[in-house]
Amino acid sequence: MTRVSSAVSRPSPNHDLRPAHVAVDMLVLHYTGLRTCADALDRLCDSEAKVSAHYLIDEDGTTYALVAEDRRAWHAGVSFWRGSHDVNARSLGIELVNPGHEFGYRPYPEAQMQALLELGQGLLARHAIPPRNVVGHSDVAPARKQDPGELFDWPRLAQRGIGLWPDKVAPVAASEAEVVAMLGAYGYDTAEPKAAILAFQRHFHPSRRDGVADAETAGRIKALLRLAC
Repeated sequence: MTRVSSAVSRPSPNHDLRPAHVAVDMLVLHYTGLRTCADALDRLCDSEAKVSAHYLIDEDGTTYALVAEDRRAWHAGVSFWRGSHDVNARSLGIELVNPGHEFGYRPYPEAQMQALLELGQGLLARHAIPPRNVVGHSDVAPARKQDPGELFDWPRLAQRGIGLWPDKVAPVAASEAEVVAMLGAYGYDTAEPKAAILAFQRHFHPSRRDGVADAETAGRIKALLRLAC
C-alpha cells in the first residue's frame, strides 16, 4: 500500500483491485484541465465522478496522495498501450494541476516539475517501469486526449531517467503507412492514424502538431524504436 511519505493524504474512493498477476509497468502523466487545484481534488475525490489518480501535484509543488500504489486508480479511461486495453490495471497515474487547453493552458512551473521529478524517480525505483512506458494521457488515448500537452518538458524527465527522448534525429523519408507502422510497433493505438501521429508529435515533436507524417516525425519515431530496444 505504498504512498509517498511527504505527500498530503487526500484519499479518493475511486479505485479497485488490480487484476491478479498484473504488475505495474507504466506511468501515465495527465493535466487536470480544471481551473484550480481545489476543483481537481474535488473531482478526483468525488465518488460520482468515478475518476482518480494515484497522485496529484499542484503548481506550487504540493503533492497529494489519492490512491495507494497497489490499487487500480481510474485515470486513463478508454486507452491502449503496447497491446493492452486496460492501462489502468498496469499503470500509475499522476495528475498535474494545469487549466489545460480549455481554460488557459500554460507552462508547468518549476516547483511542480521538481516535485514531479522527485516523485517519478521514486516510483521508478519501486516499480519495474521501462522508459518507453512513461507516457502521456494523449499517448494512450490519442483520439480523445491531448494532455499533458505540447508545453510539457519531456526532455527534462528523460534526462533524469524518466522516459525516453530522441536527442539525435536524422529526418527519414517514409510514407504515412510506414510511420503508422512504426508508431504501432512503439506502442500506439493506430486505429485512427492521424490521431496517433498527432499524439506522437505532441510528445516527441511539439513544434509540429498537424498529424502529418513528415520526415522529422519519421526520424524521431525511428530513433525511439532504436532506444527502446
